[in-house]
Amino acid sequence: MTMIARKWLACAAIAGSLLTATAAPGFAATLKMAWAQDATGLDPHKQTAFSSIRLLELIYEPLVRLDGDLKVVPALAKEWTFSPDAKTLTFKLDPAAKFHNGAAVTSADVKASFERILDQATGAAARANYLSIASIDTPDAATVVFNLSQPDVPLLTAMGSINAAIVPASEITSGKIGTAAVGSGPFKLESWEPNQKEVLKANAEWAGGKVGIDGIDISVLPDENAILAALRAKKVDFALLNDPLVATLVPKVAGLTLNRKPVLSYHALQLNASRKPMTELAVRQAISCAIDRQDVLDTALLGEGEVTGPLTMPLYRSDPNSLFCYKKDLEKAKKLMADAGLKDGFSATVIAATGEPPTAAAEAQVIQSQLKEIGINLDIKMMELNVYVDTWLKGDFDMAIALNGGRADPYTMYNRYWTKAGNLQKVAHYIDDTLDDLMQKGRVETDVAKRKEIFAAFDKHLAEASPWIWLYTGYSYTAQQQNVENFVATPDGSLFGLSKVTVK
Repeated sequence: MTMIARKWLACAAIAGSLLTATAAPGFAATLKMAWAQDATGLDPHKQTAFSSIRLLELIYEPLVRLDGDLKVVPALAKEWTFSPDAKTLTFKLDPAAKFHNGAAVTSADVKASFERILDQATGAAARANYLSIASIDTPDAATVVFNLSQPDVPLLTAMGSINAAIVPASEITSGKIGTAAVGSGPFKLESWEPNQKEVLKANAEWAGGKVGIDGIDISVLPDENAILAALRAKKVDFALLNDPLVATLVPKVAGLTLNRKPVLSYHALQLNASRKPMTELAVRQAISCAIDRQDVLDTALLGEGEVTGPLTMPLYRSDPNSLFCYKKDLEKAKKLMADAGLKDGFSATVIAATGEPPTAAAEAQVIQSQLKEIGINLDIKMMELNVYVDTWLKGDFDMAIALNGGRADPYTMYNRYWTKAGNLQKVAHYIDDTLDDLMQKGRVETDVAKRKEIFAAFDKHLAEASPWIWLYTGYSYTAQQQNVENFVATPDGSLFGLSKVTVK
């Protein structure tokens, strides 16, 4: 029996077990959902894995959020204003907002949340986005005033991230963040069995309005072929997919709909520019020149995406062909290796996670083959996602296959990596005065045309320095049965739209 045959038999068995476990036919008001990669933790301030973010954005809320057009819209805050000098940002909270424990969301909770994010000991994923916050005032329970050390144009956009979620001050004091999930979002976490299932119940007191379903039962299935089998058997209403090889099969199944949306997140080969020989610019550039990005995209993702430079948001995105060595140039790559004294190449290890993205192994294999052409021998080390994330956050790798989240603003997207104060500098492993200067200029510049010029220079310089090799952007995929209505996909890949979903 072939491996493929065994996999499909296993998927059929899973679908059969789901069928047996369901007492009544048809669909209930509870949405039955499936994904293949589970969350790695419950602390919204610290989580970086997409699987964790997708879960937590259903439970927690930030002050504001981004809509499908990447515009800032209210969340816990109903209104906000910048002072004329742009050094004060004031929010008015929704008076109806409550945490899942019944307590009102107050300015004290906002202050405590951001003080926790800014505390280096927390290890908050997006801390660098908020370093302009000098102090926080709470003149009353519904008003929060952020006093800034300097104008910070992208700050409001940065506050739309679930990494800036507002959590109860009492939970911070008791040390329960990450062990319990007390948010203010549309769903409450009733139970979590890691790598098995999550049970979410609708928050009847959600200030954002009536939730369209009673809850969500999420099954963690072994792989996305198993998810497709469960969808075929009509035992799953809705599913998150990441593997284009599976997603492209969905439209071929009667009764299933595929939601396919271009996203800001990007696939990259991350180099450790602090480890020899990648400390040498010529070596990093040789790697960039040796990689055929379109070939990696076509082979690993079936062409489901678009080659990209560092900036992926529509307003600032540049033509990749204008960037350094975005077309494979093997002769240039070999010359650069020779110039670096490495005509015969070198050996290195590339790490990749199982499951996120599902294409990571395939990407690594194609890149391995391409780099061999210039004498670089890559050893591929696959890791479970939680192990990969820990290793990645420590910066303990030669190279890494990565899928990183995109943002609506370039500064918000990259300051944590490419500024001297960035909290993920140890992951980026590279910084120079030009990058840092351009980021600071873009942070304070209010003129859109001038910001575009600044970040175009940033984009060009980063691609030429080649600390990472940007590959492409892809799509977010969700699949649903015909009786699921009103889900709207967004460029950030968010599942927040499930709050408005109905099941017929």
